[in-house]
Amino acid sequence: MKVVIIDDEPLARMMVKEYLQAYPDMDVVQECNDGFAGVKAIQQYQPNLVFLDIQMPKINGFEMLELIENPPAIIFATAFEEFAIKAFETHAVDYLLKPFSKERFNKAMQKFLQEQKPKPEQTQALLESVSTSPIQASRIVLKDGGKIKIIPIPSIHYLEAADDYVKIHTQEGAFLKKKTMQHFEDALQQNFVRVHRSYIINTQLITRIDPYEKDSHLVLLSTGARLPVSKAGYIKLKEVLGI
Repeated sequence: MKVVIIDDEPLARMMVKEYLQAYPDMDVVQECNDGFAGVKAIQQYQPNLVFLDIQMPKINGFEMLELIENPPAIIFATAFEEFAIKAFETHAVDYLLKPFSKERFNKAMQKFLQEQKPKPEQTQALLESVSTSPIQASRIVLKDGGKIKIIPIPSIHYLEAADDYVKIHTQEGAFLKKKTMQHFEDALQQNFVRVHRSYIINTQLITRIDPYEKDSHLVLLSTGARLPVSKAGYIKLKEVLGI
C-alpha cells in the first residue's frame, strides 16, 4: 500500500518512516514538507494512506485537504490544535499527538488496517467542523486552474451561489470554491451578512441601500456591484448595521 508523509518537520517524517518499517506492505512513495507539495503528491500517487501534519508553512493540513477531490485515509499528526481533537475523534481515521510513542502509532495503524477504505464523507464532516476555528477563519484556500490561491477574508467583496459552488468575488476577479452558501454563512460572521439566498456581502463595502420592487431592496457596494436584498436579508442587514 502506498503512503505519503506530509510534515514540515524532518524529524517527524523520519519517525513515521521508522515506525512504518514494522509494516512491510507499506511503501512510502513520497515525503512532503508543505501542503502545496502534498496536494501534488496525492494527485500523482493516489496513496492509500497519508500521514498529515496540521500546522505547516504556506497552507495548513485542513486547507490542503479541501483541495483534494477524493481524499485518501488520513492519520493526522499534530503537536497542538486542541480545538480539533473532538473533530478528529468523530471524523478522522485517527490522530497522533506529537511526540507519540511506537505503541500509539501501532494503535493508529491497526485502526487504519481494520477500516482500510477511506470515508470521504468523514473527511468532509471533519473539515466542516473545524471551518469556524480561528486558524480557518482568516482566509479561503482554493484551486484556480492548476494553481493554489489564498484569499484573505477581508479582501472578499461578496459571495454568490453558483450551483454546487460558491463564487467568491474579489478585486482580482471571481474564484470558485466547492462549498455551500450555508457553510460560508456559518463560517464568515464578522462583517459578512447573507442578504439574499444567492448573496453574502461584505458590509464594510456598503455605500447605499435602495428600495426596489415590493419588499425587496438593492445594495450598492463601493466596488460598483449592485446586489438584491430580500425581505429577510434586509431585516438582518438593518440589525447588523444598527439602522
